[in-house]
Amino acid sequence: MKFFALFIYRPVATILISLAITLCGILGFRLLPVAPLPQVDFPVIMISASLPGASPETMASSVATPLERSLGRIAGSMR
Repeated sequence: MKFFALFIYRPVATILISLAITLCGILGFRLLPVAPLPQVDFPVIMISASLPGASPETMASSVATPLERSLGRIAGSMR
């Protein structure tokens, strides 16, 4: 009970302590590092497929299309 009596009987000290805490909070908030456009690294998978001696049409029909179909089934992936 004596602890609270200190604040009741000394209103000026209570106000000064409250102001000091408020000013420290405002100063701390202003000093927080905030980036307008933070750097975000998105996960990326790069796939390379080759078939030596194949024509572009053969690559498209035999390699690229089946590969795209199988990779398109992965949940959460985007093209």
